[in-house]
Parts: sequence; C-alpha cells; structure tokens
Amino acid sequence: MKKYFYLFCWMMAVAGPVFPQKTPPIIPLPHTYGLSEGEFILDENVGIIAEKGLATEGHYLQKELFRLASLTLSTGKQQDNNVIHLMIDRGVQKGYELIVQNDRIEIKAGDNTGVFYGIISLLQLIQASDKEEGVYTLQTWSIQDQPAYDWRGLMLDESRHFFGVRKVKQILDWMAYYKLNKFHWHLTDAPGWRLEIKQFPKLALVGGVGNHTDPYAPASYYTQEEIHDIVRYAEERKIEIIPEIDMPGHATAANRAYPEYSGGGSERYPEFTFHPGKEETYHYLSNILKEVDTMFPSNLIHLGGDEVSFGNERWPNDPEVKKLMAKENLKDLKAVEDYFFQRMADSLFVRGNKVLAWDEMAGASLPKDKSVMLWWRHDKEEQLHLALENGYPTVICPRIPFYFDFVQEESHQFGRKWDGAYSPLQAVYEFDVEKFNVKPEQENLILGLQANVWTETIHNENRLDYMLFPRIAALSEAAWTLPEHRGFREFMDRLPRHLELYQTQGLYFYHPTDGEFHPEPIYRP
Repeated sequence: MKKYFYLFCWMMAVAGPVFPQKTPPIIPLPHTYGLSEGEFILDENVGIIAEKGLATEGHYLQKELFRLASLTLSTGKQQDNNVIHLMIDRGVQKGYELIVQNDRIEIKAGDNTGVFYGIISLLQLIQASDKEEGVYTLQTWSIQDQPAYDWRGLMLDESRHFFGVRKVKQILDWMAYYKLNKFHWHLTDAPGWRLEIKQFPKLALVGGVGNHTDPYAPASYYTQEEIHDIVRYAEERKIEIIPEIDMPGHATAANRAYPEYSGGGSERYPEFTFHPGKEETYHYLSNILKEVDTMFPSNLIHLGGDEVSFGNERWPNDPEVKKLMAKENLKDLKAVEDYFFQRMADSLFVRGNKVLAWDEMAGASLPKDKSVMLWWRHDKEEQLHLALENGYPTVICPRIPFYFDFVQEESHQFGRKWDGAYSPLQAVYEFDVEKFNVKPEQENLILGLQANVWTETIHNENRLDYMLFPRIAALSEAAWTLPEHRGFREFMDRLPRHLELYQTQGLYFYHPTDGEFHPEPIYRP
C-alpha cells in the first residue's frame, strides 16, 4: 500500500500543482475548459490587437468593455504583453479558443463569428471577476468551445404589440450576450402590419393602426430606413434576421388596408385570409415580398402558413376558389392552402431565398433543399416526424416549453397556460430533443432550438423583460451546450451574477428564487 502512496506522490510532483476544477462563470457553459494558477490584471493599460479582417470585432470589444465594465482600452497600441489578441486560426475549425494567461489574453477562431463568441465569453469572465478601483483580476482559463446547434433562435411578435427600434436593439444585445444567432421577427398578423412597403403604403399607414389591446392605437411600424439600421446592428452581433410575412391566414391587418385581396374570415376571425382564387392576390403578395427581400440579406423569409382554418369559411362557396379547385384538381381546403403556399414560396425561390413555415406545411410538397419547418405544436409530435420524414431541415420550438408568453410559475395568473402546463426556467434549460425519438439518420435535419415571444399578454417593456429574463439564459445553454455537459443546479450557481447584471441594466426580470429582488408586477388589462 505504501508503494502506491509513493507512486501517487511522484505522479503529482511530475504533473505539477493541482487546483480544484471550477466551472467558468459563462452562460452558455463552454464545451471544455480548464483553470490554472495565475491571474491577468485588466486595466486601461491593456491594449487590444485585432489582426487583419477583425477590426469590427476589435471595435465591438472596445465598445462593450466601456459599456459593461467602464474600461476604455486602446486598439492602436502595438505591444507583446498586457494585451488582448484577436486572431484568425484556420486550425480552429469550429467555435473558438479563449486563453487567459498571466501576461496576455488570446482569442482565436477559424472565422470572425468564432472570434466574436470568444469576445462574448471574455466579457462574461470580466464581469464575474474581482474588481477594485477600476482594475479587474481575471483567473487564467483555457477554454475550447463550440455550439451544439447552428440555429439558436428567438422570435418576437410585434404585430400584437409594438416595441420599436430601441427595444429591439436591446434584445439583439442580449441575444449576442448569450450567443443566440437567429432573430425571427413576426412583423405581420391580424392586429397590425408593422413594416413599410413603399409600393403599398396603406399596409403600414392603415394596417399599422391598432394592436391586440387597443384597436384604435396610432399606426406603429418600422420604416425601411429603420429596418436597414436594425439589420446592420444585428450583423455586427452575428445575428441573422428572418422576417415573417404571414399568409394565407393572419391577414386581417393587411386586408383592412387593401380589402380587394381579402379571402374573408369567420365570425371570430373576420377578414382573416388572403384570397387564394384571385390571380391578382399572387401578384400583390409577390410585389410585397420583393421589397421585403431587399431589406433582409439573410435570404430567409418566413411565410407563416398556420391556423388558416380559423378564417377560411368563405372559401368553399366562393366562385373563384371553386374554379381554382377544379382547375388545379384540389380536393379540399387544405390542398388550397398548400397550393397558395407553394406559389408564394416560388416567388421567393426565384430570388434566391429559402422559405420558412410553421409545421402545418410539413406535408405541402415544398422543395426540401429550399425550405425550413418550425415545429411548434407540442401536442402534435407527429408533425415533427412528418417534417423529418419528408426531409425538411427543422427548427424545434414547441409551445411547451419554448413559448415565452406562457407563465413561469404555476401560481402566476396573468399569462398563458396550456391545460395547466407552463414554461418554468428548469423546463427550458433541460429540454432535450432526444426524448422525441428522432431517428439517427434524421438527426442532421434538426437545425436547432428557438423560443417564441408572442405578445397577446405582453403589452409593455416591463412585461416583455419579465417573460424573457432569465429564460433567455436557459435557452442559450439548451441550444449551445451538449446535454451531457448541462446540469440545472450548476446553472443556477452561475445565474446570480447574471441576475445582478439584469438589475444594473434596468431590466424588470423574473427572479427564480426567493431573493431580495423578486418583482411580481401588476398589469392592467
């Protein structure tokens, strides 16, 4: 026994000093990491060196250090030590490496996006570090990191309630902070049309009037100049924006503006659809999509395609719809929906776009190399499997737990539940696609995860913050970090620093534990 003890001591001496393994204070948790003895002193004597092609990332780091840590670092100094060095290394094939040493910090990746994510992790390390008189003391970490999924999304519905440029940019900032990279922007629906279309100005001026709680609210919408500004802002943060222009249903606001293209509705959902039997409808919508395409360089446009049956009651008796069904041999109203959607998708394909759709379109015979399905109906798992069987790349965003308008605690009364089900922080964090029995050969079709913020019950910024934070942090780790590396208890150990940051940034957030700051807002209907 004694010889094994001596052997152990010899091995430890050869290996060098051993330090307790710690988890880096970063959300989402990196793939692999190690902590060594030492520290890096970060003050205003430290310089930023951004290699060729990384000037934008270097400037972003400079701005965020000032915004979040009140440090003004120079990007013009040329020095070997006491520096943050950003570099492209083609040997880092995916993700990034972040190495904090005693005399320098290195961030390297195979592309600009990887370097950007390394910057985000560094910013989080800095904010969690000891600070005294403007000087930060960082532990020496070695981190190798890459995302589990390429699609890490957040959807914001602004048809039902409009929030504006400043709030959208703030959300994009937080998406970047949590390495989310797809902003799905729900800009049109029954309550309001929120996007300027110059060829059809009444869409915004008339269709933009009202919201979910006040049908007479003044017109609210984004000008094309504002859209271009927001797109540039998102691009700097490595976020793609995917606009959603709803059709053939959820068209009430558009039909207020141009009723000649309405296909009617139902008593509960008046003027809900576009008219599928009029050739003019397709020309009208194609011209709208041409303008939309010029505003969003992602070449990804979501066309909705959901819940059409809520308002297609007039279709069976409409002479032009009957004529269409006979001409195209369409056997039922679902076939009419699919025909409509296929034609509008074609208007995107010819311009080099991919079309996105809700899972109702999983059987619509769209080209699988140009289409993406979003599975949202958690109670219809068969639609997920239909999308995968048909070969569609698919984004996973089931109502439970990824609809963030659902309440976070069972006791909460204002907000949504589904037969008693809601979306607590832990359910978001622990979500795992594996429980849906996806076939191994179909796993590569799962693009990633997305949370959707519908705003029927979210009518002001405080309420929006309260429903988004801190679930956005749990979403980011569910989409970035492999399930085997995740643990909710350990995540909750890292979360308090983020809650403190929310408070200093003026967010009205939900506190998941019984702490001093536990806001339970009172909302007026």
